[in-house]
Amino acid sequence: MRKGTREESRKDLSADLSASIAVFLIALPLSLGIALATGAPLQAGLVAAAVGGIVAGRLGGAPLQVSGPAAGLTVVTAELIQHYGWRTTCAITVLAGCCQLGLAALRTARSALMVSPAIVHGMLAGIGVTIALAQLHIVLGGTPQSSAVANVQGLPGQLADLHPAALGISALTVLILLGWPRLPGRAGRALRKVPAALAAVATATAFAALAGLTLPRVDLPSWRSHALPELPEGPVLGLIAAVLTITLVGSVESLLSAVATDKLIASERGTANRPPRADLNRELRGQGAANIVSGALGGLPITGVAVRSVANVKSGAASRKSSMMHGFWVLLAAGLLVPVLDLIPLAALAALVMAVGVQMVSITHLRSVTRHREILVYGTTIAAVVLGGVLEGVAIGIAVAVALALHRLARTRITVEQLDGGAHRVCARGQLTFLAVPRLSRVLNQIPHDRHAVLELDGSFMDHAAYETLQDWQDSHLAHGGTLEVSGRSGASAHASEDDRSDRAGLLAGTGIGSEGPDGVGGPDGVGGAGGPGGRTDRSDRAGLADLVQRADRSRRSPQRGGHQCCRPWTPWQNHCDHRAAESRTAATAAEAAAAAAETAEPSGIPAAAPRRRGAGQLASGIGAFQRDTAPHVRDELARLAREGQKPSQLFLTCADSRLVTSMITASGPGDLFTVRNVGNLVPLPGAESGDDSVAAAIEYAVDVLQVDSITVCGHSGCGAMQALLSSSPSTPMTPLRRWLRHGLPSLERMASRHHAWARISGRLPADAVEQLCLTNVVQQLEHLKAHEAVARRLAEGTLELHGMYFHVGEAQAYLLSEGQDFYDCRVFDSVGQVGQHA
Repeated sequence: MRKGTREESRKDLSADLSASIAVFLIALPLSLGIALATGAPLQAGLVAAAVGGIVAGRLGGAPLQVSGPAAGLTVVTAELIQHYGWRTTCAITVLAGCCQLGLAALRTARSALMVSPAIVHGMLAGIGVTIALAQLHIVLGGTPQSSAVANVQGLPGQLADLHPAALGISALTVLILLGWPRLPGRAGRALRKVPAALAAVATATAFAALAGLTLPRVDLPSWRSHALPELPEGPVLGLIAAVLTITLVGSVESLLSAVATDKLIASERGTANRPPRADLNRELRGQGAANIVSGALGGLPITGVAVRSVANVKSGAASRKSSMMHGFWVLLAAGLLVPVLDLIPLAALAALVMAVGVQMVSITHLRSVTRHREILVYGTTIAAVVLGGVLEGVAIGIAVAVALALHRLARTRITVEQLDGGAHRVCARGQLTFLAVPRLSRVLNQIPHDRHAVLELDGSFMDHAAYETLQDWQDSHLAHGGTLEVSGRSGASAHASEDDRSDRAGLLAGTGIGSEGPDGVGGPDGVGGAGGPGGRTDRSDRAGLADLVQRADRSRRSPQRGGHQCCRPWTPWQNHCDHRAAESRTAATAAEAAAAAAETAEPSGIPAAAPRRRGAGQLASGIGAFQRDTAPHVRDELARLAREGQKPSQLFLTCADSRLVTSMITASGPGDLFTVRNVGNLVPLPGAESGDDSVAAAIEYAVDVLQVDSITVCGHSGCGAMQALLSSSPSTPMTPLRRWLRHGLPSLERMASRHHAWARISGRLPADAVEQLCLTNVVQQLEHLKAHEAVARRLAEGTLELHGMYFHVGEAQAYLLSEGQDFYDCRVFDSVGQVGQHA
């Protein structure tokens, strides 16, 4: 064991050494370029790179993340240097590091990720635009102005006074940057091992030196004259805002980079080769310590850098030693390579940083925010950052995001039209809140009191104010002899008039709209009056609105022969919950019937037939209903399947729980699904102890013989198997069930491990540990599927897909496992069918 451990350590050290050199070659020119872009001394970039690698690499919580000076803080730092000078900016960096330590102590790291992605991407894009505009002046041979607006205004004059040498070196740098990753052939593959940034700057430097071009170059002064921080001077509020800006931007960028690095590691490497997942609070603590040291030594602010982190992972880094060694190489270069660094043209560094700024405006991010209808937030944040600054831009972006969310919540379209015969129809589209009450009242008051009114509600929420408005109008309208018909999204409707006001069946449930009723309760599942659809209630007229469309809801849900054909097989089942109640109500009647049967038995002594047992009676009744109602509709299809054989599109592996009706929740029919059910929807690993070959056989048959296109693992809420796993103890006697549930122990281990992504439902956290385990179990069983030879082969060929699904029984809501992980580093189950349920 010790020998194997030593060999692994040597292998890891070799991988870390190789990765550290690759990252160093990227970090060196970028650090100088970012220092140039901020207007800080060029040594400050090298100090920040060395401290970021050594201090943040040692203390941070993301083992493979590389920290240093980043483009995301360039604009902020440049503004601080212009306002307060370089030495005060160093002191601000130290204070920002102290703030980061405080945030880490409060364990608020994940809270920083709650900012809308549209705002974060907009902030980074705005910073990228500002950087590109500033560096464009250096590329053209001039000097950047103090703001993005001034840089745009100064471009015409700069274009009129071009410096061909600077422009040529910049163009060469950009050309190599873009073309280096596309070098063809075997030689190109070998050359591509050198980072594009280093190749571009080195080539431009060599060309400028060989051609004897006269250009401004890097000028690293003696370290003896290196500037250190001084006590901050200036307005207190301005200094506080500066510290908060560095803290906010640096923290968010570092944490997002750490999460992105974790995602990259998960996609690139197997479980055995992964380092621990990022501890975000520790990472924030490491960033704070690094900023304190960097500021105290006269370096730039530090943050996690995505470009260097990606290079670190791609180069095969195994531990945090790679980041620390990269910082050590930067330190050596700062001391030994000064004569070489002094040869680099500033135009080459400016072109490099300008290209980085342009890349920060990501087309992928633009498509994402457009798809999620947040382009307004994204565009506003970009414009505000470019025109006003980072802190102002983020604040405006947050304000626009909040306003947009409120607009979507409050947007309600209310119209009225007169129908043939004098009736009036009012349509309310959207959420009915207090903001919509004035418009709702104006429209309702346009309806004559003695006419018939049709009220269509198409929304998912009604607050107390809207409820009271509709209730008051309904009472007044009916009291004056009018009639009312209410309908909702389902198309169900209910009628009311003055004659049956005490029997109104109501407005909310049938429309599917949740409401805060007069007592603060209510909703689609509210309890109606006693006596059912035709019974009288003892409730007051004030509750009539909530009752009015409960009748419509019950009529919509009640079995109807004329209903949709797809629902016919389920109509007898819908009232299955009444069986026990019906049994208790008819117990006396059944006893009397049995006694009567005994009295009328033949005197020959032949006993009367025993009454049919409840289970057998239900089974026979169900079979009879199938033969009568369903078989005529499916007989032709089943006959075709009998002739042609089954050709299912997917293998559906789910739990044996009786509440999961696979054909119902997937809207599938005969021949669609090849279904495997067991306790806990478990997939035993091949060769596992106490394995079950029946599941493996079904997988092999479905994949190799039936050639299914996909496999779905479906878990569900309230799973008894998961509850048993959570509550089991080693002292529990081993039973067949216990032996089977041992295949679920990897799911328990996954949930408790920090090396694996958790799982959650989109928009909320798991309700309890059981739901967390149910979600995690789906993810784990998908991993088990990949271990089966037939599945692995088809996945490698690209002819098979794996899907995760979770069904919440109480909500009757299905969720599908999405690709990748979210900002919270979790696997997310997204809801299905919500679009059609909301106005």
